[in-house]
Amino acid sequence: MFQSNELKVGFLALIAFLILYFGFNFLKGNDVFSSSRIYYVEYDNVDGLMVSNQVMVNGIEVGKVKSVSLQPEKGNKILVTLRVAKDLIIPDKTEAILMDGALLGGKIIRLEFGGKGALPEESFIPGTLEKGVTSLLKERAIPVIENADSLLISFRQISKKFEHTGTYLNELIKSSNSTVNGINGSVNGMVEENRNNIAQISANMKTLSQSLIETEKQLKPILVKFNTVADSLQALQVGRTLHEANLAVASIQRIVSGLEKGQGTAGKFLKNDSLYVGLNKTLLDLDKLLIDFRLKPKRYVNISVFGKKDTPPSN
Repeated sequence: MFQSNELKVGFLALIAFLILYFGFNFLKGNDVFSSSRIYYVEYDNVDGLMVSNQVMVNGIEVGKVKSVSLQPEKGNKILVTLRVAKDLIIPDKTEAILMDGALLGGKIIRLEFGGKGALPEESFIPGTLEKGVTSLLKERAIPVIENADSLLISFRQISKKFEHTGTYLNELIKSSNSTVNGINGSVNGMVEENRNNIAQISANMKTLSQSLIETEKQLKPILVKFNTVADSLQALQVGRTLHEANLAVASIQRIVSGLEKGQGTAGKFLKNDSLYVGLNKTLLDLDKLLIDFRLKPKRYVNISVFGKKDTPPSN
């Protein structure tokens, strides 16, 4: 009975050892029951290649990486041992290309066949590196990150310059409001003064017009008397003098008629109210200008906070 239990324990220990051995090799990617051949590849940098990574030919797995070791005696070159299927014939000019196996990482070795003869077992296969998606993304991302850093530094510098800008703007607005109020008061006073002057000018023009009308009424009897005198003078044979007097009278009549029709400068002052309308329009335009100046002072007063000279508004 005792010997039977010992045999059972030994048998179970043997089975556990075999399971551990085969399981460990299976996890490492070693196929214990299949025959294979060994080849070697040297790289300067394997960039994360690990044991049990795949060895591929035309997208098909033909073997695995058996070991990865550092060679200090060869300038820290890395020796990669490949285990490939025994029935795979590797030409003598084959290259072992280290490349990305997936988008998120992982490395594989792709055998690029070349040549005609078969490469002996345990021979060295020339190794090359191929830039994968991860490497390209790193190369693209590094300049972008550097530019982002410089952009952040620029933003910080700009934000420091604008720390006291709010205070300066408030003071500028206050001074602008006081300036506009002062200008508004001055302009209003000037407008009131001009209105009084315009009213006086209009009254003077009306008075002048009435005086001319009265003068015309007074000239008519005088002209009649001149006609009577002319007849008398003709009787006295002074026709030449009367003719000259008639010319003078006719000239006076033309002047009076032109004044009544609004001809000439004096006639326009008497009959045409365009001067009053023009002055009134000027006052309205000036009032609009003051309103626009108060609402949009930057169009007329350019004040630069940072020393930049703005282009003055076009006329």
